[in-house]
Amino acid sequence: MATATSSPSPGEQSVATLRHGEHVDAVFACTRKERQMTRLGAPFLTLELRDSTGSIVGRAFRGADLLAGRFERGELVRVAGRVQRFREQLQIEIDSVARAPEQDPARFLPSSYRDLDELEGFLEHLVREVYDAALRELLERLLADRELRDALRRAPCSLPAAPQSRPGATTHHAYLGGLLEHTVAVATMAIELCTLHPRIDRDLLLAAAIVHDLGKTREFTYGAEIERSREGALLGHVELGLRVIAEHLPASPSLEPSRRLELEHCVICHHGAEHAAGQRFASAEALALYRLNALDAQVKGAVEQGLARSTG
Repeated sequence: MATATSSPSPGEQSVATLRHGEHVDAVFACTRKERQMTRLGAPFLTLELRDSTGSIVGRAFRGADLLAGRFERGELVRVAGRVQRFREQLQIEIDSVARAPEQDPARFLPSSYRDLDELEGFLEHLVREVYDAALRELLERLLADRELRDALRRAPCSLPAAPQSRPGATTHHAYLGGLLEHTVAVATMAIELCTLHPRIDRDLLLAAAIVHDLGKTREFTYGAEIERSREGALLGHVELGLRVIAEHLPASPSLEPSRRLELEHCVICHHGAEHAAGQRFASAEALALYRLNALDAQVKGAVEQGLARSTG
């Protein structure tokens, strides 16, 4: 997936625009590097090369071992060669490849098609829909953090699925901007649910929907691939999210301790009651957030992975 802001500039080559017979001289992310042997016993390199528009296989048959020493998988590489057709698929026959200088990761990573400025504006609108003064103050402090806002626009919800992973696994919104897209969707559904069930604490559920995945802003790193950060791997996004919330509480707290606990309980339980100390939902709002989060994640995952429509 790609946005206009993350696509290569006009005149730059991208995977989506490559054509048979075309000479290639461009920078890609190397997401696979494998040394193989021909039937005659000669080594060659097989690479997967990616940018924000897609991926293509590259093969180097001359000087494979020499070229292999010039870069590693997971780095950005400058590739020169020619596009050829092999078994009805385009590939690049590589003449040279070497490590490239660091560049904007958005050029090489999958990105949301949605307009992030529009999504961010809608998130601001959702915050204004919270009328509890203390919860509203916390949300406004979070949005006032420019670094956090930038991370929210950049983060995915999960790592892209590995080629061998089973369909329907937990992958969803696995692209830059996915977290913002998911947050707006869950919070929007929260408002609609409260219209149908007016006894739900609307401000608590909406605030929880907005903050439930904030830990994902610290869960990933970005280079040639999206990878899990060390703190993301060791602590997970739920704990990281609680820390983000704690860091933005007002110095003279207007949020009552009991109200803060209710919000934190919703965050802890948004993947299921088993994550709470009592292994049960202590509020209807926590249960609602869990269901809404799962609904958006599962529907989005089904759409992304092309779940077949019933023809019956």
